Amino acid sequence: MSDENRNKNHHDDDEDIIDKAIGKFGRWQFQLTFFLAMVNIPCTWHIFVPTFHGREIEVWCARPPKFYNVSTEVWIHKTQPNDFCTTNDTSNASLDALNNLVNVSRNMVDCKQWEFAQDGSTLISEFNLLCDRQSLLNMSEMFFLAGVAVGGLICGIISDKCGRKRTLLSCITLQSLIGCVIAFVPYFELYCALRLMLGFISISVFFSGFVLSIELVGGHWRTVTGIWYLLPTSFSYGIISAMAWFLRDWRHLQLAVSAPGLLFLSFYFFLPESPRWLLATGKTDQVMDVLKKAAKYNNRELPPNIDKQLLAPVDDAETTSLGVLDLFRTSEMRNKSFSLYIIWFSVYLVYFGLVLNLQNIGGDIYINSVLTGLVEVPALAVSIPILIKKGRRWPLALSMIISGIACAFIVPFKMFFKTHQWVITTFSMISKMCISSSISIIPVFTAELFPTTLRNIGVGSSNVAAGIALMLVPYLFELKTIEETLPVGVLTLCGIIGGLSVLSLPEAGGKPLQETLSERAGESQRAARVSQTISLEQHC
Repeated sequence: MSDENRNKNHHDDDEDIIDKAIGKFGRWQFQLTFFLAMVNIPCTWHIFVPTFHGREIEVWCARPPKFYNVSTEVWIHKTQPNDFCTTNDTSNASLDALNNLVNVSRNMVDCKQWEFAQDGSTLISEFNLLCDRQSLLNMSEMFFLAGVAVGGLICGIISDKCGRKRTLLSCITLQSLIGCVIAFVPYFELYCALRLMLGFISISVFFSGFVLSIELVGGHWRTVTGIWYLLPTSFSYGIISAMAWFLRDWRHLQLAVSAPGLLFLSFYFFLPESPRWLLATGKTDQVMDVLKKAAKYNNRELPPNIDKQLLAPVDDAETTSLGVLDLFRTSEMRNKSFSLYIIWFSVYLVYFGLVLNLQNIGGDIYINSVLTGLVEVPALAVSIPILIKKGRRWPLALSMIISGIACAFIVPFKMFFKTHQWVITTFSMISKMCISSSISIIPVFTAELFPTTLRNIGVGSSNVAAGIALMLVPYLFELKTIEETLPVGVLTLCGIIGGLSVLSLPEAGGKPLQETLSERAGESQRAARVSQTISLEQHC
């Protein structure tokens, strides 16, 4: 067989029946993936909003009624020499004694009530999350991220069983409603419980929309669509920073990030189910309905007898019986799964370690938030041509390793040159830019490595590893009490180790999506037969 014929056959293999029917990318796919990318905006807001819910605010131990006429400056200076958690015992002191600093007791007592600067309302000021209750703020974020960890997996299972569209719209509705309810909670415990549910739902919205997006397109357009899906995240940081600047009350801000999600319920009227999911689950009649609409919109003619070519790649028994354990059925799947878990853990720990700890970087939190979003734009823009030309494997590995190295450069400046804040911020943003590229590649890469019948379960289970990393993020920067540079050192190691783990995975770019587990085995057998045929031809 000539090289020309073999290349032609390989090109044909890159197109599945869906691509042949409606094209890999057209007006139909563009409009749908554009709108699907927008669901990412509220998801980003809900992840990032605690940065402003719990922002630092000026606070001091409250004055007793008899000292209301004492200025704040005098009160703090004369009664709270250490911090706002303890105060001098002024129960027996007079106003004159306080003003003249005479006969004021030097016995320190714990502060029970606080006063706050008039700079809006935060979780800290409303629920007194100070001193011995300060750790509860991190705990509330851990509840949200625990929901993220579990939600990705369970939603993946539901989406693979019930469909992408139904799961997406249901989760969008719940996300908006729960988010709005949070704005009215009277107790901090209820806030934590609802944030747990919101984390579960938000990650479900993200991955349902993502998987649906890449299943609507084919070829290298999966790469473009995967990156495009994440692009609104970059602008979301700037938008929420502006909202937080004007809405200083955390309840008003919570409503502002939750209510807009209800607009996405309009998707019900024009968003189709994934044709690849319909085909993989044997719903050929519904596939035809979707393909007819898509072909008409893309000005294409459906191939003749396409209804006879739409054969479900597996029987119903395999489609309905697959579960999490099938991710470890073969040695190939085990290697993929465990390597991806390490990579997802590393990527998310570094990414959100930089994003959710802006106050520890130094500088203005609002400016840092905008910069965090801006550096993602070039990272995502550059990722598209690189991924199309160079694949996924090496770009992902290098972006993670460089991100880790950038974090490593922060360490000496934190140890010996603390006054050079601009250098620390610069290296932080370089690391953020590189890890932003990584976090845009890894969902596409992961989705391409798993078959359609296990794709959402595979992506969801990988998200559990990411969720574990996310639960550790709120406590990451508490390591600085042991050694100030230890948190950045952890980010350095995760970036480098995660990048090296990528090299154990196969390249997935430019290859047709695997539909079933058995399909890979069939491909291996066909490859062996082709190899034998070529060998015989060479000997003839």
